[in-house]
Amino acid sequence: MPTLPATRQKCSIGPIGSNEPILLDRESLLQAFESFTHVAGSLETSYLKLQGELAMLRHELEIKNQDLARSLSENKRIKTYLAGLLEDLPCGVLAVDGAFRLRFGNPLARKLLIAAPDDGSHSLPLIPESLGSILMEIASEAPGAERIWALDTQEGKKFFAVTCAMRPQAGSADGEQVFILRDATEQKRLEEEREFARRMRALAEMTALLAHEIRNPLGSLELFAGLIKDATKDQTEVSQWVVHMQAGLRALSATVNNVLHFHSMSPSQLTPLDAVELLANTVEFLQPLALQRGMGIEFTPECLEVLLPANAHRLQQVFFNLAINAFRAMPAGKRLKIRVGIESIGQNSPSDRRGSSRKARIDFEDEGVGIAPEHLEKIFDAGFSTMKSSPGLGLAVCKRVIADHRGTLKVKSELGKGTIFSLYLPVLGAHS
Repeated sequence: MPTLPATRQKCSIGPIGSNEPILLDRESLLQAFESFTHVAGSLETSYLKLQGELAMLRHELEIKNQDLARSLSENKRIKTYLAGLLEDLPCGVLAVDGAFRLRFGNPLARKLLIAAPDDGSHSLPLIPESLGSILMEIASEAPGAERIWALDTQEGKKFFAVTCAMRPQAGSADGEQVFILRDATEQKRLEEEREFARRMRALAEMTALLAHEIRNPLGSLELFAGLIKDATKDQTEVSQWVVHMQAGLRALSATVNNVLHFHSMSPSQLTPLDAVELLANTVEFLQPLALQRGMGIEFTPECLEVLLPANAHRLQQVFFNLAINAFRAMPAGKRLKIRVGIESIGQNSPSDRRGSSRKARIDFEDEGVGIAPEHLEKIFDAGFSTMKSSPGLGLAVCKRVIADHRGTLKVKSELGKGTIFSLYLPVLGAHS
């Protein structure tokens, strides 16, 4: 930097546009120059400091921008994820405003709504009137209230459980209401099945109670009918009336026993019994029924004795049911043929019994109308019957009792010719 001469000098400086000089000495100029230099240095220092602070702010801003970008990306990912959840939810989601205008509906909800006419406005679907009334009822009640909405679809009638939740909205006293529509068709079906099962249990209990109440008087009536028969056996006309009375009582007794066996049958206590003797007693018991209908019974035992592990009362009920069904299927003048014998399954010759399975076979063959092929698979179902007067329990009871005796029940039928029911039961021994 140039220095001023040591000698004191004066110079003139005048304002711009003025011809009048201002006289400054050298020291004043030096002081002014030093002040300028000091201020310039301060400004340079401040400028450098400001540049540093600006670089720091720029670095912080870049970090903030990166954090914001990550936050926006995460928000977008969460939004996409939540949108995907709404798309894939197995229930419908509806959002409406305070005036019940639809604001949002996921795909399943839209399928349940009636679409508005396509006027190019891309408006949301309309809420069906039936659903709208349910939504208003739910909205007026406490949160979590549920209503069932029935909807007719191409797949049949469906039921949807509708619940509501409030979604507060800033600046609005009403906010939005979100409704969840859950398919409750299966739940409704299960509820109806449980209710039906409950009613059936109650009906079965009442039926069994009535059957018990009826059975005791029936036993007394049967006893009195027998006494009347013995007392009037010399009076032909009265004897015929007694036969009809016994037939009615025994048919009613078989029905009552079917009800008891079907609804309250405990496991059987099997004891040895002779099937030939039991069938002979059954035939004698069935004679009034056969005489009343003008039919005959032909009993053919192939053995003198066939010992079975069985419950006599329940096995006899099977015989009653098969015989009564045969009587109902035959016209007057026909005969019911009953056969009993031993059948060896798997033997190579009559003299070779090694490795063979010996079963008692009991056949009930009628000369009735036969069973239609489409009914053969249903005849053992409880409640199924081709006769209006029959409750449809007889064959169901037969199948259950025979299974309880570890046996099998088979049927062979031909329309117009008749039907054969064959019982196969394990034997204890046989003598021919």
